[in-house]
Amino acid sequence: MKTYPLESISLDKAMEFQFRMIDEITKEFAGHEILNRGDLGVVPGLNKPVTTYKAEKVVARFFHSEEAIMVRGSGTGAIRYALFSCIKANEKLLVHTAPVYSTTVTTVEMLGLNLVRANFNDLDDIERVMRENPDIKCALVQYTRQAIDDSYDMEEVIKKIKSIHDIPVVTDDNYAVMKVSKIGTECGADLSCFSCFKLGGPEGIGMVVGKKEYIDILYKHHYSGGSQTQGHEALDVLHGLVYAPVSLAIQAKVNDELVSRLNNNEIEEVKLAFLANAQSKVLLVEFKENIAKKVLEEAEKLGALRNPVGAESKYEMSPLFYRVSGTFRKSDPTIDERMIRINPNRAGADTILRILKESIKRVR
Repeated sequence: MKTYPLESISLDKAMEFQFRMIDEITKEFAGHEILNRGDLGVVPGLNKPVTTYKAEKVVARFFHSEEAIMVRGSGTGAIRYALFSCIKANEKLLVHTAPVYSTTVTTVEMLGLNLVRANFNDLDDIERVMRENPDIKCALVQYTRQAIDDSYDMEEVIKKIKSIHDIPVVTDDNYAVMKVSKIGTECGADLSCFSCFKLGGPEGIGMVVGKKEYIDILYKHHYSGGSQTQGHEALDVLHGLVYAPVSLAIQAKVNDELVSRLNNNEIEEVKLAFLANAQSKVLLVEFKENIAKKVLEEAEKLGALRNPVGAESKYEMSPLFYRVSGTFRKSDPTIDERMIRINPNRAGADTILRILKESIKRVR
């Protein structure tokens, strides 16, 4: 099975990200401000905590963007806010032909948007669809793969869209931030959206990064006290962004080792192992027999996580053994019987292979 996983940054690049994030933090925060838990409430003139305001400035500069805003609702909330700033009800939104992520479908329905689909793997198809629909008002491009054989390049897709009509482009960067060299806005998009919870941050906080003209709209409407990210949460966002790059780069190295060892027949019952962006960049293991569901049951007894919390959240230390993603199952409903996905999280290859071997032994 041919897949086209996103290229992970190297460990050296991840260290560079960590150091640069700290550099930006020191430009905005005095030392004593980092060694506390931040302020609270709607500070006059900012309508948010000072700590949150400063943290947003750090994030914007780190990603070479004009502005950033923290919102509630994690990655889903970030996408919802971003689309709200760019497109109105009953207008057309350009999306990929593959199944749209389920929570994004909910957002589309809530905002009353009309989807127009183009195959993002085919730049000519993007042009054809946009020429046939000159009234498309916005595009949403998901960074990670929506179908198992997706191969599109984010930068090329955005460039093609912009070359036909200069409409706002929103990118769903969940599962990609701090793993790839550029986020959506650094590839030419107007707004990038991602969950801070997936990057070791606090529960429920999402981020929108990008152009001031759109984020100013969000500032205007995102005014209630209960909607604000409090100072301690903003500091926790920064903590996550500091530690995420290196831990995720190590995770990528573990994935590479697992693919090599499994495809060299270390476990006889495995037909094929490969990497794919089944949401996160994970190891997909295909068995020779339809034993996937039973293997998952046994793996949990041996210490593997049986379900994600936030996909690489601060709670997920042990490796995740889980079914393949919903978008992949929609592409091939039979895949559930013979394939599982493994996310190493903070585990090493030996631990993961031990759990996998013993799980298979128990179901044989």
